[in-house]
Amino acid sequence: MPKISDLIAEKAAKGEDWVSYEYFPPRSEQGVKNLLARFERMKAARAPLFCDMTWGAGGSTSELTMDLTLKMKEMGLEPNMHLTCTNVARADVVKALKTCRDAGVRNIVALRGDPPVGQDKWEATEGGFECALDLVKFIRREHGDYFCLSVAGYPEGHPDTIVHVGDDEAALSASERTRCRVVVEEDGTKKVYVCPDAAFRLEMDYLKKKVDAGADCVITQMFFDAATYGAFLKACRAHGIHVPIIPGIMLVQAAGGFRKMTAMCKTRVPSQVSAAVDAKAADDAALKAYGVDLGVEISHQLLAHGAPGLHFYTLNLEKSTLAIADRVAADRAKRAPADYLKAALVVGAVAALAAFILQRRA
Repeated sequence: MPKISDLIAEKAAKGEDWVSYEYFPPRSEQGVKNLLARFERMKAARAPLFCDMTWGAGGSTSELTMDLTLKMKEMGLEPNMHLTCTNVARADVVKALKTCRDAGVRNIVALRGDPPVGQDKWEATEGGFECALDLVKFIRREHGDYFCLSVAGYPEGHPDTIVHVGDDEAALSASERTRCRVVVEEDGTKKVYVCPDAAFRLEMDYLKKKVDAGADCVITQMFFDAATYGAFLKACRAHGIHVPIIPGIMLVQAAGGFRKMTAMCKTRVPSQVSAAVDAKAADDAALKAYGVDLGVEISHQLLAHGAPGLHFYTLNLEKSTLAIADRVAADRAKRAPADYLKAALVVGAVAALAAFILQRRA
């Protein structure tokens, strides 16, 4: 009954990276059957270190989330079940944690959660929890260190803190420029959005509180610029946050969905990515192929920045996810012998130099 934090530490000790997958509960019975079959295929093709199962907006899929989490466990996967504060009474959290513990599920993602569908503003459930920090504290108080707890991290700032600041990104600080969103309207008007430095510091303070309260890992919100993750990782370390910072990688599948999702989350989209999506919007196959290429490129960049592994928001899709994971693994396997040879040559050269110096001294 391993904890994700232990699995990550084992991989790090061996110098190995890894992949993990996030899924969401389908809306139909057939969708559930298809997802269970997908679990098996993806496990066989590229075994994940762990698999997230989301809770659903407003706690709308809590029962199915639990069922699928237990199915994962039965299939030999390591589930990481999301648990949110939205529309969830304290008694329901107690019950969910007991069910997980009884089944040997030791990994939980503690989240505030999104508002229920049709509700713009988030409101706490009477007698429930106000935020993810409350949830982390409660789980630690009731269950000690039994569970590995993951929490959310926002490399660009939480969407609620990202605001319109004008039309010139040059006016931003160096830190703000790593996470700003630039939008060019149809009339050519440019708008710049960012989580300002002061607000971002508060975000980091809150993340530190979650970690200090007992969070073992941080899983990030999606992004499409690996440099943003690199800046966030440095900010975490500078803030005294030393747990694994796991990058969440979102797939590019359809132009409409991409635009809607990035607009809703106020995500920074590099101009070349936006232009490529626009150019391929009418060609489904070309766009998906580009999405794979982009995913591979970002994955390599993330690992170079120091990411411990790669966490894919699969959208319950396997082909693109596995295509990215397989290509990254193949690329790194090809590079490994070259890196080993380079290291061996360096060691050999150092040894020869040392021998030469000793010989001169004799």
